[in-house]
Amino acid sequence: MEKLTAAPPVPDTVSPAFAAVSAPVRDHLLRIRQLIFAVADATPGVGVLTETLKWGEPAYLTAATGSGSTIRLGVPKGEEHTAAVFFNCHTSLVDSFRAQFADTFAYQGNRAILIPTAEPLPETELAMCLAMALTYHQRAKGSGSDSAAR
Repeated sequence: MEKLTAAPPVPDTVSPAFAAVSAPVRDHLLRIRQLIFAVADATPGVGVLTETLKWGEPAYLTAATGSGSTIRLGVPKGEEHTAAVFFNCHTSLVDSFRAQFADTFAYQGNRAILIPTAEPLPETELAMCLAMALTYHQRAKGSGSDSAAR
């Protein structure tokens, strides 16, 4: 995934969260942000994303359609050279990612994918994970699973 769809400018309310992390982590997080918007744009039913802060971290919501679960970007505690993509821990998302990509990512419990800044982003695999998160509720409704966890 070399060329991605252009992401909108980072909102003024969100940009301080990116500025607060080291340059290597920021570079990874901004590339992941760009990937989130590209995946949302290419995935049917996702719609326009809402970009905001949750717990002081950039967060991406499918507020317009309700198709997915919130994705947050940040740095895991005690791992300042690692980018983290956080997911709602009440979903089965991280378990699904681990089952598919056990050797691709490091994980933090049932809540995050961890990507060291010394490693390149595995964009193809990460895009698949992001698409699963952005369509989590849409897929849950189709299967009759619990869709209350957001």
